[in-house]
Amino acid sequence: MQPQFEEKRFALRMALRLPIVVSGRAEDGAAWSEPTETDDISTLGAMFQLNQKIEQDESLYIRSHRPDGVPVEVKAKVVRLSAANYGTSRVGVAIVESKDSWLRLFVAWIADDNVVESIEE
Repeated sequence: MQPQFEEKRFALRMALRLPIVVSGRAEDGAAWSEPTETDDISTLGAMFQLNQKIEQDESLYIRSHRPDGVPVEVKAKVVRLSAANYGTSRVGVAIVESKDSWLRLFVAWIADDNVVESIEE
């Protein structure tokens, strides 16, 4: 059986349920916004599920917060689409801009998730 997508990932990817709000424009030009959470994130993108109907190569905006509460908003491009549960779509995006903001978000959440208390001597 031939895989549906050729594997192109080369960035560090971590399973992380990060609350996000995804927004975009429908075919008729109406703005939409949908809260969801990531299935995983990488230094260059994310995977999540959406109820909103979208297309390959569509531009989306993703909003989230770092662990310290600092808001982050980035522009992303849909690079993977597949059917998911209950009529939703599983969406993979590549961050288009600001890649630095997304990288700081990724590092902040990964570092926060892996904090180890130091032992005083």
